[in-house]
Amino acid sequence: MENINEMKTNISELEARLQSEIRHCTELLVETAASKKATDVIAVRVGDKTILADWFIFMSGTSAIHVKSLCDEIEDRAAEAGLQLRRREGYNDGRWIVLDYASIIVHIFHPEEREYYNVERLWMDETTEVLRPEGAAEA
Repeated sequence: MENINEMKTNISELEARLQSEIRHCTELLVETAASKKATDVIAVRVGDKTILADWFIFMSGTSAIHVKSLCDEIEDRAAEAGLQLRRREGYNDGRWIVLDYASIIVHIFHPEEREYYNVERLWMDETTEVLRPEGAAEA
C-alpha cells in the first residue's frame, strides 16, 4: 500500500512539473508574439475543456506577410524551447496559421479572419484562465 501511495505522489509531482513547463512555454510564446508586434495576443487555458491541448494561443498580424513572419518567429522560439512542431496549417495563404505543439496550439490570424471566426469565444467564459503579454491591458 505504501508503494502505491508513493507512486501516486511521484506521478502528481511529475504532472505538476509538466504543467509548469507547459505554462512556461506558453508564456514564452505569448511574449515572443508581443515582441514581434502581434496584436490582441491571448493564451487561453483549455485543458479542462478539451483533450486537444492544454493551451490555445491566439494573436493577429497586420497583414499576410506579418502573419507569416509571426509564424516563423514562433516556430524558431518554440524549437529553441524544445517544443516539437507536430503540424502546421495555413502558412501559404497567411490568413490563419495553426501551429500544433501537442499541449499548445497557436492560432495566428489575419485581422479579417480573426474577427469573422472569433474562435476564442468558443473556449472562454468568466472562469477561464488567460495569459496576456506583460503590460497588455485586459479586454
